[in-house]
Amino acid sequence: MKRSTKSQPFFMINPKSYLTGKEILKLAVAADKLASQVDFDVYFTAQYVDLRLLADQTENLIITAQHMDGIDLGRGMGYVTGDALKEAGVAATMINHAEHSLPLNEIVQSVEKAKEKGITSIVCADSVKEAKALAMLNPDIILCEPTELIGTGQTSDDHYIQKTNQEIRAISTDVLVMQAAGISTPEDVYRTIAAGADGTGCTSGIVLANDPIDMIENMLKAVKEAYNN
Repeated sequence: MKRSTKSQPFFMINPKSYLTGKEILKLAVAADKLASQVDFDVYFTAQYVDLRLLADQTENLIITAQHMDGIDLGRGMGYVTGDALKEAGVAATMINHAEHSLPLNEIVQSVEKAKEKGITSIVCADSVKEAKALAMLNPDIILCEPTELIGTGQTSDDHYIQKTNQEIRAISTDVLVMQAAGISTPEDVYRTIAAGADGTGCTSGIVLANDPIDMIENMLKAVKEAYNN
């Protein structure tokens, strides 16, 4: 199981609920080979039921849960504990994604539980103000993603990227900033990293591509080229 180095740059492959079982394993195994060829972190998210399988079958991907609750072991139906994720080989988790948002008190609990369990926390923020507030929790990564741009193919403009980077880093220089709204092509990846994001990621641009594996390879190349230029 690979742990996050928590350094820049990084890339996230985020299939959401498009793939499961054999199909997500096939993509993860191919992505794992590509991740072995780059010198930066590559995160790979999956539905809960597939996490242990992917953790067991990959070596170079940082297997990431789509959500984690901040509760302890005990009572609680339908929750996902940090203990269970860690036992399954999960190394990172998203928290407060627009498609699974949480009230502030639960975000705090989830971030603290992630720290306790040694799981990298990726907390999602919609606006600059929300990003500033969440930076106070000192998560490992803040994903700045305006909700209205998710899945549209329209990326955040350079002003939004630079403003969120500036505001977050003014509060904590330890937090990495991820920008991923509307990413659908290698060109989007290049521009986003070149604009100052520490990392980026993609969902539909990969899983709906004619050749998802080729798309991942080209996006990883774009991350490297943008960061080195």
